[in-house]
Amino acid sequence: MLFEGINVVSIEVPDLAAAKHFYGEVLGLGTPLYDLPDAGWIEFATGRAGGNLSIMTAGPGWTPSHTTTIVLNSPDCHQTCAALRARGVRCDDPQVFPGYVTFASFYDPFGNRLQMCSPAPDA
Repeated sequence: MLFEGINVVSIEVPDLAAAKHFYGEVLGLGTPLYDLPDAGWIEFATGRAGGNLSIMTAGPGWTPSHTTTIVLNSPDCHQTCAALRARGVRCDDPQVFPGYVTFASFYDPFGNRLQMCSPAPDA
C-alpha cells in the first residue's frame, strides 16, 4: 500500500479570520494546530490522529466548493444538526440510509458545503 490515510484536507475561504472563528469556535474544532495567517494557512485537528482540516486563503476567481466535500464524523447527525442550527449554521435535513449511514450537508459562512455523517439505524 502506498498511502496510510489522510493527513489534511484543505478548503479555500475568502476571509481567513472569519473562517478561523467559524471553524474553531462555531464548529468547535478549537485552537488551531497551525496558525499561519501570513502564509494563508490555518489547520485544525478533527478529533483523530490524522485527517486534519485546514482553511487557506482563496485565490482569484474563488467560488464556494460544492463538488469536493469534507465529511466530518459525528456521533449523531440529528443532534449535531440541531446544535449547529442553534449556532446559526445553515444545515440541510439529515438523510438516513438504514443499515449504512446518516448524513447531512451544512455550509460555512462563505457557502462552502461540508457534511457530517454518523452511524445509521439498522435496516
